[in-house]
Order: sequence, then C-alpha cells, then structure tokens
Amino acid sequence: MKLANRITALTPGGSDGWEVFYKARALKNSGQPVIELTIGEHDIRTHMDILAAMGKSARAGHTGYAAVPGTENLRATVARRIEAQSGIPTTAANILITPGGQAALFAAHMAVVDFGDTALYCDPFYATYPGTLRGVGAIDKSVLCKPERDFKPTHQDLNAAATGARSLLVNSPNNPTGVVYDQATWEGIAKVCQDHDLWLISDEVYETQVWQGTHISPRSLDGMAERTLVIGSMSKSHAMTGSRVGWVCGPEPVIEHLINLATHTTYGVPGYIQDAADFALNQGVEAEMAVAAPFQRRRQIAMDLIAEQNLIRAVPCSGAMYMMLDIRATGLTGEAFAHSLLDAKLIAVMPGESFGQAAAGHIRVAMTVEDSQFKQALEVLLAFSASLN
Repeated sequence: MKLANRITALTPGGSDGWEVFYKARALKNSGQPVIELTIGEHDIRTHMDILAAMGKSARAGHTGYAAVPGTENLRATVARRIEAQSGIPTTAANILITPGGQAALFAAHMAVVDFGDTALYCDPFYATYPGTLRGVGAIDKSVLCKPERDFKPTHQDLNAAATGARSLLVNSPNNPTGVVYDQATWEGIAKVCQDHDLWLISDEVYETQVWQGTHISPRSLDGMAERTLVIGSMSKSHAMTGSRVGWVCGPEPVIEHLINLATHTTYGVPGYIQDAADFALNQGVEAEMAVAAPFQRRRQIAMDLIAEQNLIRAVPCSGAMYMMLDIRATGLTGEAFAHSLLDAKLIAVMPGESFGQAAAGHIRVAMTVEDSQFKQALEVLLAFSASLN
C-alpha cells in the first residue's frame, strides 16, 4: 500500500545531518563519558513549585477535557504578557494554546498556506522547519543568511526570494546561531512582507534569553499585527520542555479558524498542565531570569576562552542557549570537525550543516551542561582545534 506523499516527503532521503548526535547518544548509552553539547534541553528541570501547582490542579480534578482553545486564565495571562512586550492590544481571543511550540508552528502554517504555496524560511534553520512546511503541503524555500552578515536575513535576499511566496518564517533569538535580530533587520523583514503580501510567522520561543540588545516582536511594527502570527512556548522560558505548552498569537479571525483546527486534531492541552503554565507565568520576570541565568554565565565563560585564541571565531551570541562557532580555519567541515571531536575527546557538538547550507564550516554548541563541565569542554574543544591547525 502506498503512503501519502505528505508523510513520506517530510524529510528528504539520505543524511539528516544528525549522525553525530545519534553516535554520541549511543556512546553515552554504552557507558562512555560523553559530554553532550548537542540539543537544547536544560540541565535543570522544571521548578518544583510549578510541578506542585500541576499536581494540585490534577488532584483538584482538572484532569478531564479542557477547553480546546485553552483555559480562559492561561489565554488571558499569555495575552497580557504579549501586550506588555509588543504594545499591541491583545486579548484572550488572540490566543490559542497548543501542545508545545512545534504544534503551534504547524497550526500557524496550516492557517495561512495552501497546498502548493511557497513558504519561506531562513537558513540556518531549526531542524523541523522544512518538514513542518512540507507537512502542510507547502513548497519549502530557504533564504540563505550569510555568516559574514552574522546570519541575519537582509531585505535584498528576502525580497529576491519572496515573489510568489505566501509566508515567511523567522526566529529571533535564533536557533541555531544565537543571533538576535536588530531593528534594521526587522524593518527589512516587515517591508518585504508588506510589499509581497506575506504572512509572517515569528518563532519567539527564546524571547526570555537575550544577552545583548533587545527582543523585538515584529507584531509591534507598523502594519504588521494583522499579518503576523507569533509562536510562543513554556519550554525554554520555564524549563517545561516535556509539559508541551505553547501558543499562537494572531488576529481573531485566524485564531477562530485555528480553534476549529485544534478541535479536529489535538483537542487541546490537559487542564492541569495549563494551570501549571499559568502559575509559572505569574511568577514574573525573576523566575524566567533564574532559568535563563546559567546560559548567560556559560556564554561569558565561552567568550572569555575564545578571546584567548585567534583560530575559532564566535558568531555574535546575543541570545538563546547556543553558540555558533566558525571552525573553517581548521580546514574541516562542520561535520568532519564534530565527528573528529567526538571520536578523539568524547565531546558532542552539532555540525552547522545540520541546520542548512549557510552554516557549513561551523558548529553549534549547546550551553546545556553545568558550568565547570562546560568550561572544561570548551577548553578541550579549543585545544583540539589548535592541534588540527
């Protein structure tokens, strides 16, 4: 029996760029002392107070079907948060609660892209972006963001790619590069969207992790609120990766249709998990800063070590829990370097090539192990680079 193309074509044949991760995990499972600097999983876990709120809600009976759009409390809390950030009036009617940011990305594209439409995204990209676009039946089209421009999309490159497209997916603070888009970058993005009548899907799941500059939501720019869908999540801001709570924020007519989609797909998020998310968001900025603080410390550890040598260059890491390192001076590709580092030193990083063409010759380092271990791993990585040169 033949399977549907939308399933078999989610990812192309051949390498998916994640062989280093799979090899590292297999080595670790066999008992090898591998230091994994690969995926964006916090080394701390969800705060016990949040888990207590989750348990309290479950014990109180909020274990049945929850409202498909999300609980009124959580939708209102998310709306207040987004309004405070963007300055754009936002109510619960602008919010759909989803089972994590990934479900929000899929739903947002289902809302604005028809089968056969072209959907744009930036390269380097988060690993699921191309498959998400293919999954909704779109033709995925990447826009190269060059390393000499710190991987920021330019108006010129976006404009050249936008003819005939229906949507543009962007991510700031950015995974995998750690780059935070500045005002000029956002203005270029907004102009392209308005000139070509594009929907903008803004993935802002790292918005609490900004080390330099300011997080700007494009929804705040003139003329953009009516064409922007914002993706948010509790995963990175509150270390709730396994709880699967995210949201889409957008114009009310879009959210109304997305509620209908959720009714026919996910049928909502468990109420006790939503209550825990509402509790977590109401703990304020201090709680979010506590989750983000380890990554800011480790960024500084890495920057200090990198400053002591002149072989490896760090892409300006202004946000998120990753650093992108330019290792082209070693003469190796990102894939070759990552495999060699794992084989020789049992340190696992992600090749830049795992995230598209633009980051070839780079590696992504996830700052997701304890400070002293992270420092040791970076020292070994830099010494290993020097030995290659």
